[in-house]
Amino acid sequence: MITKRIIPCLDVKDGRVVKGVNFQGLSDVSSPVELGKYYSDNGADELVFYDITASAEGRALFTDILKEVASKIFIPLTVGGGINTVADFDRVLKCGADKVSVNSGAIRNPGLIEEAAKIYGDQCVVLSVDVKRVDGVFRVFAKGGRENTGMEALEWIRRGVESGAGEIVVNSIDTDGVKQGFDLEMLEAVLNIVNVPVIASGGAGGIGDFVELFHKLPTVDAGLAASIFHFGEVAIPDLKRELHKENIIVRL
Repeated sequence: MITKRIIPCLDVKDGRVVKGVNFQGLSDVSSPVELGKYYSDNGADELVFYDITASAEGRALFTDILKEVASKIFIPLTVGGGINTVADFDRVLKCGADKVSVNSGAIRNPGLIEEAAKIYGDQCVVLSVDVKRVDGVFRVFAKGGRENTGMEALEWIRRGVESGAGEIVVNSIDTDGVKQGFDLEMLEAVLNIVNVPVIASGGAGGIGDFVELFHKLPTVDAGLAASIFHFGEVAIPDLKRELHKENIIVRL
């Protein structure tokens, strides 16, 4: 079994880390630089940095804060938000990102995935998909979960992998911030159609939710969470010790 990754997510708005429920009602948490360093020093396997309003506001991602975060951490960094062109990939990689996450930009221009993968390699391109059930169908949402694209999510993810996305982040809007567990049904549907790493996002409320995720879906690669880590409800070293006890392979 591959080593499972634990990934905190920094949702950044106006230079501060924020968190909401079902992508709504954002509240201020901390400085992304301080929080990023804390996670790097305390057992996180990777860090995800999303500039969550860049796409909706039609602007480029905050590179000054990103550079500062990258300079303080010693774990892989994935960056997303306002990634619309190959030039955006180039900019954030030069700021210290290891991988670049595309979401709304790829919806507007599906060719972006293939173009970026050819230049930087599949391993650099992460397709992040915000998914919500609409009349029983998994639909793709854009602009930070505010806009229903009408696209069927599984078909969109399949196309993304075929185009060169080397990793998929599945963000369940239905479970985001609710803390009732990961969206296992949605994740299983994605795992059944792709052969690249899949990261589960949205719904973690405690250590037991990660245990359930990795036991029930042994092929999922990583669990991503925000509020339970940000607010100190779960410490990553405690989480990893518990996963280890459950015979789930993690980096201790």
